[in-house]
Amino acid sequence: MHAFLLFLILLLCTHAAQADDGALAPYQPRFGRERPVIAVVAQNRMTELADYVVPLGVLRRSGAAEVLALASEPGPVQLMPALRLQPQATLEEFTQRYPQGADYLIVPAVHDSQDPALLAFVQAQAARGATVVGVCDGVLVLGNAGLLHGRRATGHWYSRKQRLAEYPDAHWEENRRYVADGRMITTSGVTAALPLSLALVEAIAGKPRAATLAREFGVQDWSPRHDSQRFRLGASGYLTAAGNYLALWNHEVFSVPLKQGFDEVSLALAVDAWARTFKTEVQGNAAHPVSSAGGLLFLPDSPDDHPALPGAGTTAIATLDNALDAIARRYGESTRRVVTAQLEYAPPERSDRLARRNNMDNP
Repeated sequence: MHAFLLFLILLLCTHAAQADDGALAPYQPRFGRERPVIAVVAQNRMTELADYVVPLGVLRRSGAAEVLALASEPGPVQLMPALRLQPQATLEEFTQRYPQGADYLIVPAVHDSQDPALLAFVQAQAARGATVVGVCDGVLVLGNAGLLHGRRATGHWYSRKQRLAEYPDAHWEENRRYVADGRMITTSGVTAALPLSLALVEAIAGKPRAATLAREFGVQDWSPRHDSQRFRLGASGYLTAAGNYLALWNHEVFSVPLKQGFDEVSLALAVDAWARTFKTEVQGNAAHPVSSAGGLLFLPDSPDDHPALPGAGTTAIATLDNALDAIARRYGESTRRVVTAQLEYAPPERSDRLARRNNMDNP
């Protein structure tokens, strides 16, 4: 009898662990589509760079879905904190082309999370059965669209107080890179866009395809495991950021060459890191619009000849790690910590002691 009870307890614990492993539900084909339709939406005025470009790059290069770069209005998208991109369609044009809606709608952090046109589009896609994904503070758009009621969700650590105040009936989870609750998925800070994108590839095309892509990007783990509570700026972080911002005489402008077929995922992560130092402006340099490896059309900022952005790497993660090392050498370890806190990123090869230093309340 005792042996049976022990077996039953072990079985229940195993089942509970499997139920909480965070894996996304496998894609279920709809409307006779051979591949799912994924829409990644931007606001033209300002949309977070990595939140928007990383899912587009990963998912388009997976070949697992039809992936479209959308914008709320015609014209280019100004990405934040740097670079510009020409979307493929507006929200209205997408609705006309796909009246049944998207299978997945990915919403990055945007300048105005209360934009009526964007909220209406998100609500309409959710009503048509799309799985809605809020990347980083894209969760604020989901909240304003009324999709968080009673749902489990997460977001960037920086917006935690705002989220608790504005959406108190949501169940906010910590220490998760992404949280899935039915047809709604939310993520933590900026760099969670990469593991989340690989998790979507796994849900659509299977784990082997996701694993192949993960190796190409240098990702070892795309599970939802995450220690978000280590990421804080603290007094020393705010002092570093303010000092960097106010020291105008030390500000620098770098350029990144936009060459045909470049890796947009590596570029997005590196540029996002450098532009968050509060000392650096990054511009895309090309003679004309250039398509990335995933077929995204980037627009040059300026023909001016500025120094090249330091810190290239062989994979996206290596590029990000090299960029962070170059930032530390150029601006100091305190600035690196300011950047990693904003990105919610702990380099995987660093010790736990160094990783904990991302929490700048305990430097």
